[in-house]
Amino acid sequence: MKDPLQDIMEERARQDAKWGVQNHYPHTWLVILGEEVGEACQAAFEERFADYRKELTQVAAVALAAIECLDRKTEAATGGEGRNE
Repeated sequence: MKDPLQDIMEERARQDAKWGVQNHYPHTWLVILGEEVGEACQAAFEERFADYRKELTQVAAVALAAIECLDRKTEAATGGEGRNE
């Protein structure tokens, strides 16, 4: 069985290799995330389950990238005091 968390981390690495570190505004991240969710919905509707899993992995990786971006911006604005640890 595949390890979903490992797949998500590998997808994050692919995204960073392709696009570099991304620092979008939250609404831009939501547009990107929505596009990925739409692709997952289409794959599920068409019963392409291998593609569905791949798209869900991309959804999770984009959500993680958005969180990483938010944390970078929060830490930069607050000197590292903005996150609840």
